[in-house]
Amino acid sequence: MSRSVLVTGAAGFIGAHVARHCVELGFHVVGLDDLSAGFRSNVPESVEFVHGSINDPALIARLFEQHRFRFVYHLAGYEAAGLSHFIRRLNYQTNVLGSVNLINEAVKHEIECFVYASSITVYGAGRTPMTEDQPLMPKDPCGISKYTVELDLRAAHEAFGLSYIVFRMHNVYGELQNIGDRHRNVIGIFMNQVMEGQPMTIFGDGTQTRAFTHVDDVAPTMARAPSVESAYNQVFNIGADRAYSVLEAAREVARAFSVQPRVQNVPARYEVNHAFCKHDKLSRHFGATLPLTLEQGIARMAQWAKRRGPAPQVKFADFELRKGLPPSWDV
Repeated sequence: MSRSVLVTGAAGFIGAHVARHCVELGFHVVGLDDLSAGFRSNVPESVEFVHGSINDPALIARLFEQHRFRFVYHLAGYEAAGLSHFIRRLNYQTNVLGSVNLINEAVKHEIECFVYASSITVYGAGRTPMTEDQPLMPKDPCGISKYTVELDLRAAHEAFGLSYIVFRMHNVYGELQNIGDRHRNVIGIFMNQVMEGQPMTIFGDGTQTRAFTHVDDVAPTMARAPSVESAYNQVFNIGADRAYSVLEAAREVARAFSVQPRVQNVPARYEVNHAFCKHDKLSRHFGATLPLTLEQGIARMAQWAKRRGPAPQVKFADFELRKGLPPSWDV
């Protein structure tokens, strides 16, 4: 039985952690990343790294033929809900068509399980706490693309017998995060701004709520998921249970850096105001765990960020649409 697994997005934030946990489980890990948003230094040394894109079907076919993967962990893509309105073509090319390249090869090579990193953006402005059985009404192209891949995995299972597990993650933060990305991962953005002596930028009044989730409460479960047969062909919310306002998160970041919180409010952007989930289904299949508190998780990430130092801001310029673009993003 093959011990080789594929982790896409292995140089990215969550993908690097999943790759490390797969190595610890005894797998030979092939990590694929185009380094458009990740860093080669994130990839664990024992991972066989391949610099390439999920949008290269010939490369994907060669990797599947060469390694005969047992499992696929698909974490590549660009998930930035607010930004996705303005990069619609890039969003769908990467998140949908890139995923289809992987699903096609997974079917051809009869892999045992396809683990997919989805997002609670699929719910849109649904009732909270969000549960896996409620209607899905994604509000942005990011959520639409994630839901599209979920549907395609279900169709591939029904047509070809491909087994899959979908994890709907939310607001994951932690060590190895790209804190220079100004368009996603607000806790990383806050930390970078504090280290640069800048005020923390908040869209709107900061009362919007999220259940911020440390990566250690996500990556280990994803890595071991294929060993939980009852989870096959199912969808799970995964993350922290308690919701905090963005303003509360800013104050916690300031406390971790021993500074007074300084906030700059900018005009609100088009986004869901309140998004947090229930995780009862996850607990039934994977066992109940006690997630890190926001204070614990931010303190841990802050220690890493202090060692790393501030990162140059990544200023996205290839907008496909500029109508309604937040002024602070328009460079």
